[in-house]
Amino acid sequence: MKREAPSRDDFYLRYYVGHKGKFGHEFVEFEFQPTGKLRYANNSNYKNDSMIKKEVTVTKSVMDEVKRIVEDSEVTREDDNLWPEPDRVGRQELEIKLNGEHISFTCSKIGSLLDVQESKDPEGLRIFYYVVQDLKCLVLSLIALHFKIKPIPV
Repeated sequence: MKREAPSRDDFYLRYYVGHKGKFGHEFVEFEFQPTGKLRYANNSNYKNDSMIKKEVTVTKSVMDEVKRIVEDSEVTREDDNLWPEPDRVGRQELEIKLNGEHISFTCSKIGSLLDVQESKDPEGLRIFYYVVQDLKCLVLSLIALHFKIKPIPV
C-alpha cells in the first residue's frame, strides 16, 4: 500500500470528552474531516437516553474558521506532559492535523478555571481550555442551526 504525505490542506480535528460511570460510557465527540464533514455524537445513558448522532457537511468558509480558531489559539505549540492525566472523573482528547503536522492532546476533564490554575502548566492548559470552549460553542451552534426542528421563517 502506498502512503502519501498528508497534504497541507488536509485539515482534520477531533475532540472527545467522556467518562465511564454509573450510567455507563457517557461522552461527547465531534470531528471535522478534510472533506468538510462534521460528525457529532453525544452518548448519555442518564434516564435511558439514547445516543445522538448527527452528520452535516460544512462549507469551506466554516472549515477555514475552525482552522483559524486553532491557529490563532496556538494550541499546537503546547505540550500536554504536565497536564492532569485522565482519571476516574474522565478524559479529554483533542487531535489535530494541520499544515502537515499531526498532534494529539490528552488530559483529565476540566471542571473549572480553578483546575487550570492549579495545574503544573496553567498557561498551556488555559490555551487548551479556551480553544476547546470555542470549538464546542461553534459545533453546538452548527448542529442546532442545521437540525432546527422549527426553522426560523424568512
